[in-house]
Amino acid sequence: MARIAPDELLTIGHVARRSGTSVSALRYYEERGLIHAVRSEIGRRMFPRHTLRRLAVIAAGQRVGLSLEQIAQTLHSIPADRAPSQREWTRIGAQWAQLVAARVAELQALQNDLDGCIGCGCLSLGRCTLFNPNDAAAAEGPGSRWVRSAETPPEA
Repeated sequence: MARIAPDELLTIGHVARRSGTSVSALRYYEERGLIHAVRSEIGRRMFPRHTLRRLAVIAAGQRVGLSLEQIAQTLHSIPADRAPSQREWTRIGAQWAQLVAARVAELQALQNDLDGCIGCGCLSLGRCTLFNPNDAAAAEGPGSRWVRSAETPPEA
């Protein structure tokens, strides 16, 4: 990281107060490489002022339901020594909007499935999307994959 003027550095407590992020979360984000601190002469963790913007990106990503791994991938596309530019934020927003749209489609499909099951209560083997003849879902991996996917499961 480039040399930063001392008046551009904030203590971890100051960053926590300004960002609404706990000190332990800041340490965790630093450990995961989402943000970066420098050490003062006496070994105190100090953060560049642009860390506040990077924390805003992290918070926005969390609000739309992204994992820290997904957010880290995004932040790694931005140089660590500055805040995201308007162009970068526009690109990030467009990528995240696609992820949110896909999640909304999955949730709508789940809602429709739940309405059907709750409405009749029969879990009909003829039309229930949870029906799994011959354990066909096992080929797709562990978990309730058909419930979490907007796609229709394969026909029996």
